[in-house]
Amino acid sequence: MLAAASFVLPVAADAQALREYAVVGDAIPQSLTGAAGDAARGRVLVLERTSTCILCHGGPFPETRFQGDLAPNLAGAGSRWSEGQLRLRLVDAASLNPATIMPSYYRLEGLVRVGPAWRGKPILSAEQIEDMVAYLTSLRE
Repeated sequence: MLAAASFVLPVAADAQALREYAVVGDAIPQSLTGAAGDAARGRVLVLERTSTCILCHGGPFPETRFQGDLAPNLAGAGSRWSEGQLRLRLVDAASLNPATIMPSYYRLEGLVRVGPAWRGKPILSAEQIEDMVAYLTSLRE
């Protein structure tokens, strides 16, 4: 069992600064933007190959071919994980499992082998993270 912990991550000082957030136990309970995301935009992001989600995850996407099977199926994600748990998994899955192959979509520090196009900026914006969280929480079995 993961012990409940609460801390605030530092915010970068440059123009690509990440928004401040608090990790509580195994979740980020508060929205990164202060508002709920848009589930329809989140679905589009999950299915875009550039976000890499469906390269590793399968899910309830019958129209999408070649879904991954390296990671948990996203069907029922909203039943298995809370909004805050999903948010932390998107922001920084390595904080929960250092050996994960899942990218840290909203982290800048402590990364290795980062492509030049992504150095100094997160893979996804805070708004995109919230859109994906909104969509994933809607996936109930």
